[in-house]
Amino acid sequence: MTAIRPPRIERGQTLGIVAPAGPVNAQRCRDGLARLGDVFPLKIADSVLGPHAEGLPGYLAATDDVRAAEFNAMLRDRDVRAILLARGGYGIQRILPKLDVAALRADPKPIIGFSDATALLAWAWHAGVRGIHGPMGVQLASLPASDIAQLITLMTEAHAPGIRPWTLAAHGRGRHRGPLVAGNLTMFSLTAGTPWPLPLAGAIALIEEVGEKPYEIDRYLTQLSLTGELAKIRAAIIGDFTRCFDQAPPSGRSDPDDAAITTVLERLHSAGTPVAVGAPVGHGDRNEALPFGADSVLDLDACTLEILEPAVA
Repeated sequence: MTAIRPPRIERGQTLGIVAPAGPVNAQRCRDGLARLGDVFPLKIADSVLGPHAEGLPGYLAATDDVRAAEFNAMLRDRDVRAILLARGGYGIQRILPKLDVAALRADPKPIIGFSDATALLAWAWHAGVRGIHGPMGVQLASLPASDIAQLITLMTEAHAPGIRPWTLAAHGRGRHRGPLVAGNLTMFSLTAGTPWPLPLAGAIALIEEVGEKPYEIDRYLTQLSLTGELAKIRAAIIGDFTRCFDQAPPSGRSDPDDAAITTVLERLHSAGTPVAVGAPVGHGDRNEALPFGADSVLDLDACTLEILEPAVA
């Protein structure tokens, strides 16, 4: 299936802010959104900064119906030209069947997020519209200015990002071309077998993760291998694996600092997948925004990633 690039959002046009998953730290979100300056007027859904409803699970920002309705309202609002998630967290998959595919197709607009929002990027792809794998409201407060500028550029300018100024380490050789599919490893696994799997055929898969133990990382990659999803990808890039260690592993020995990356490399090598390590993408100190599904070239001999398409048209 081919997904189109949505129209760019012009400076001065409205950016919608939603919380389709977990509850939002209101002050962190305000601080993060303030770093966008006066580039975009903001339309903020009620559940983003509102009080957490009594009786609601602590891991959800609002009920499924409310979260879906707020997201659909942004999709249907012709004044809203892009949708930025306030934060991720569990809950997005619960509302995917309730989201308005026809509204996104009728008025394509970029959806921006990462982590659990990977499932939403996959949903939008299957609706025929590309999104942006990038930082969300609460994370914007802690990122360097260069990452904020990159996000704004991706939304507002129809220019291919080109060769990224990253320091990559190659585990394999050759030049590999395909759509860049960035996402959270857990969601790579948990979307498999749903109506909205990640589009991995021929892809360069960029994976990141947070808070998962090495054996859990092994589990997700093994499941992707057993389902045949891992065999579909052309090459992989490893982003940040933040706080991915086991404080009390069964061996009784503490995990080394590189245990998570070692686990990923072992599983990918076992699948015969060429890999690069070192993308500044994920839950760490950096999170460079990327056009989801953009034609890209990973050159393992030169240790470069070149993105050949913009995020918007």
